[in-house]
Amino acid sequence: MTAARLVPPPTKGHLSVARLSRFWYVACRSSELGRTPLRRTLLGVPLVLFRARDKVGALLDRCPHRNVPLSLGRVVGGELQCKYHGWEFDCSGRCTKVPGLEGEVERDRRVPACAVREQDGFVWVWPELDAQPTREPFGVPQVESDAGYATVVREVSARASLHATLENALDVPHTAFLHRGLFRGGARNEIRARLKRRRDMVEIEYLGEPRPEGLAGRLLSPSGGTVEHWDRFFLPSIAQVEYRLGPETHFRVTAFGSPVSDFETKLFAVAQFRTRLPARLVKLVLQPAALRIFAQDARILGAQTDNITRFGGEQFMNTELDLMGPAMWRLLKQAESGDDGAGAPDAFEIEKEIRFWA
Repeated sequence: MTAARLVPPPTKGHLSVARLSRFWYVACRSSELGRTPLRRTLLGVPLVLFRARDKVGALLDRCPHRNVPLSLGRVVGGELQCKYHGWEFDCSGRCTKVPGLEGEVERDRRVPACAVREQDGFVWVWPELDAQPTREPFGVPQVESDAGYATVVREVSARASLHATLENALDVPHTAFLHRGLFRGGARNEIRARLKRRRDMVEIEYLGEPRPEGLAGRLLSPSGGTVEHWDRFFLPSIAQVEYRLGPETHFRVTAFGSPVSDFETKLFAVAQFRTRLPARLVKLVLQPAALRIFAQDARILGAQTDNITRFGGEQFMNTELDLMGPAMWRLLKQAESGDDGAGAPDAFEIEKEIRFWA
């Protein structure tokens, strides 16, 4: 009888999770927030968002009276009313009314609150409770509609960490395999990649890159040519991809990552583009292709997360091609420790340049 073969147990690694609470994140689109309170989670913190006349409030989603979710309530006269006993709260979290109780409401009856900004069609939340923001939200790059630009906004989710989701959005090498036929995957070309960094961002510029093969590339430039291509990461969670091909074709996607929890991330993507083709036609073709590409990304990121859980942690093996991921991770961990680069030079510094085939 043959002895059973012993399989060594999985070796535990670490988890690439950075929790940055002192930054702005998109909680929802402005159009999503109407008369009904909206339930959201940021960095594992349950929140309720509501409109109060000309303001937006973001409170911890728990009534201090009997722990009922405030998101089950309604907005009455500009205050958020709990569904259970009718306690009312303003945008600062202060209880302004206890039905049946005479006299002034005690000031210490309140719910922890988050700072909120409404900007560029999004509701931004500073998820550290009862804290004052130290900066303003990231601004969506402006384009002029009369210059032929069109804009598309979409929201997608991935079962993965913020770092993994954003690295995937800015990772060139995987596209030739995972998205073959949709984006890249044809003839291999030698490309130069130049990594630059600043105190709060990383940029990779790709030099000598032909128009990417696949449906998306043909849509960007039907006649081919060499593209100008930049991938950028901005603290804490913004991924930006930009392509230019001549004076007529410009395509830029700015994606705002919102960490729901350690391994669940939402992306609010703003695509701005101008091509020689009619915008209506580009939208008709590009949107299904883009959603299909992200569906492929979401599946592989989910499988990655499952395997991280299965093996009890991660074990990364990087090469020279892994430019963006390690650089992003360094900025995230520095910011998590309290060093967000304040006081450092604003100028770009070229860190490295490599040649590779893609």
